[in-house]
Amino acid sequence: MAKARELKGRIRSVQNTRKITRTMEMVATSKLKRAQDRVAAARPYAERLADVVRRLINPELVARFPILRQPEETRRAAVLLLTGNRGLAGAFNANLIRQGRELLRDLRGKGVEAELHVSGKKGISFFRFMGENVLTAVTDMGDRPGAADAERLVNGLMDRFIAGELDAVYVIYAQFKSALSTPPVTLQVLPVQTPEAGEGEARSVDYILEPGADEILGQVLPLYVRNSVYRALVETTAGFYGAQRTAMKNATDNAGDMLEGLTRTYNRVRQAAITQEIAEIVGGAAALE
Repeated sequence: MAKARELKGRIRSVQNTRKITRTMEMVATSKLKRAQDRVAAARPYAERLADVVRRLINPELVARFPILRQPEETRRAAVLLLTGNRGLAGAFNANLIRQGRELLRDLRGKGVEAELHVSGKKGISFFRFMGENVLTAVTDMGDRPGAADAERLVNGLMDRFIAGELDAVYVIYAQFKSALSTPPVTLQVLPVQTPEAGEGEARSVDYILEPGADEILGQVLPLYVRNSVYRALVETTAGFYGAQRTAMKNATDNAGDMLEGLTRTYNRVRQAAITQEIAEIVGGAAALE
C-alpha cells in the first residue's frame, strides 16, 4: 500500500500542475489576442511612414541630416536586445539571447566596439551572469508597450548617433509571423536606410512640398526610427505570448499523458493489493477448517 499511497500523491501533484499550466495557457491566449491586434494595427502605419521616407530621401538631403550619416567605417555600435521579463515560454528568450551573443561576437570580431542595451529581465540576468556590461537595463516594460516606451529605449541612442558617438544601432527582436513562428531578427535602425519599395511602387515622385522636405524629414526621420523600435516591441510581446501559450499547452498535454499512465499504474497496484488480500482471507478461512 505504500506504493499505492506514493502513486496517489504523484497523481495529485500532476493534477495540480496541470491546473496551473492550463490556467497559464488560457491567460496567454487572451493576452496573445490583444497583442496580435496591436501588431496588426502597427503595420499599416509603419508601411505608410516608410513610404513617406522612401519618397522624400534623395542624395542631396542625405548630406544635410546627421541621422542619415553613413559612416565609412563602423567603429562603435550599440545593440538593443528585447527579451521577455518572464519565462515558461519554451526557447523564446534563449533564441533572442543567442542572437544577441552572435551579433556581439561578430561585431567585436570585426574590431567594432559593441555595447549592449537590454529590455527584459531574462536577457539582463543572463548577460550580467556572463559578466557582460549592460549599459541600459529596462525591466518595467509592460504587456502593452507604447510609443513612449520606444522613445525611452532609442532616443538616447539616436542622440549619440547624431553626435557621432555611435556609428550603428541594431535592434534584436522576435518577428511575429504566427503564434508558432517567432524567429529572432536583427534590424539596423541607425543609420536610417532607405526603405525598399514594395511591388509596383515608384521609387521617387516629384512633389511640391510645403513647408519643405527639410522640415518634413526633420520630423519624420526620428519618428521613423522610434516607430521601428515600437514595432519591434509589439511584435516581441506578441511572440512571447504565442510561445508561452504553445509551451503551456504542451505542458498541459504532457501532464494529461502522465496522469493517464500514473492512473493505470495505480489501478494495477490497487488491484494486485485487493487480490492479495482476498487470497489471504481465503487461505485463512481454509486453515480454520
